[in-house]
Amino acid sequence: MRLRLEHVHERRISGPNYCVAGAKVNDTAVQKPVVSAHGTAFIIILAVSFGHMINDIMQSLLSALYPLLKDNYQLDFWQIGLLTFAFQVTASLLQPIVGYATDKRPMPHSLPYGMCSSLIGLILLAYAGNYWLLLVGAMLIGIGSAVFHPESSRVARLASGGRFGLAQSLFQVGGNFGQSMGPLLAAFIVVPFGQHSVAWFAAGALVGITVLWQVSNWYARYRADTTRKPLGGVSVMLPRRRVAIALTVLTLLVFTKNIYIASIASYYTFYVIHKFGVDVQQSQIMLFAFLGASAVGTLLGGMFGDRFGPKAVIWFSILGVLPFTLAMPYANYEWTIVLSILIGLILSSAFSAIVVFAQELVPGRVGLIAGIFFGFAFGMGGIAAAVLGVVADHQGIDYVFRICSYLPLLGLLTILLPNIGVLRRKA
Repeated sequence: MRLRLEHVHERRISGPNYCVAGAKVNDTAVQKPVVSAHGTAFIIILAVSFGHMINDIMQSLLSALYPLLKDNYQLDFWQIGLLTFAFQVTASLLQPIVGYATDKRPMPHSLPYGMCSSLIGLILLAYAGNYWLLLVGAMLIGIGSAVFHPESSRVARLASGGRFGLAQSLFQVGGNFGQSMGPLLAAFIVVPFGQHSVAWFAAGALVGITVLWQVSNWYARYRADTTRKPLGGVSVMLPRRRVAIALTVLTLLVFTKNIYIASIASYYTFYVIHKFGVDVQQSQIMLFAFLGASAVGTLLGGMFGDRFGPKAVIWFSILGVLPFTLAMPYANYEWTIVLSILIGLILSSAFSAIVVFAQELVPGRVGLIAGIFFGFAFGMGGIAAAVLGVVADHQGIDYVFRICSYLPLLGLLTILLPNIGVLRRKA
């Protein structure tokens, strides 16, 4: 398959209400879009989204395997948490470094190489003879994730034609869809056929490597095109102190979102098995419903972010989910399914908006921002999974879900974010 470069038509907007990137306007500089939305290269965005799906299927198989691994290796909850910690913190530590390095020197062909690392980790998970090899497999998947995310996020932005929210959400929804497929694949393939069947997914990884190699070739041609003007973004240059405050708030919002997501991804199956007496297969299907709703919410969040602005989406997502998270620990079986779907739909809509917001605040650092926020997402999820595992061992799984239900209250910090739309209109 050969992916063709679609031409991105570029234009500059001039007039009394606009300014050149970097010009001072009341201590605020505004950079306006310089590309037309008509140049959006959807085939490239969909290709990296497909690669994201394959990448996250391999990742989600790890957490979907937890009930099997717990029985096969006689693991405690803290050991389950350590597996998540090994995977996510490896990715967390490396992603900002990879993002910073590729901002200075882009590495187009790092995309398929990263997936090769995840493929090796997947094979180790299938045939690990002891718990320590499981940890090594989890770390290799984390390394693959660290290499993949910053550069693929940059490719999605380059192919966006100025529709940054839509491009980021389409890229992200591939990952969400991959995460949601993991529990289904575990329920209908891994659970019936055993741990070794994880190796069957190597075929999908090879397809992903092939697709990403073609995307890398497009990326290399894009960079080599000397007639192409630099891709402009919708960036607002604020005083350094305001940028630092805004990035801190965005980081805390990611912290809130991903600790709650970690509680669901790592322990939701154990929670519904314990509380409602369902079997492993039913619990995996319930987890799929949550993760599938998260994929839909991510796509909608990007679309609404382009239309109404990222701050509005963040308000709705982080704080709007609070009534549903508070209700879920006390719900019956049917309402638990409904509430988990609503929570996944609403809570996931914020992530692409948060990434786009941060990229506007720090222009020219697409890889670093993607590395920090994707990496922070993984890191906080890993730390949370380990801590929550210890809490679950001592206080019970019900207690974990009760305390996590209050996390969206931190969404009130959104009030500290700058109103980028107002700043643009004043420029």
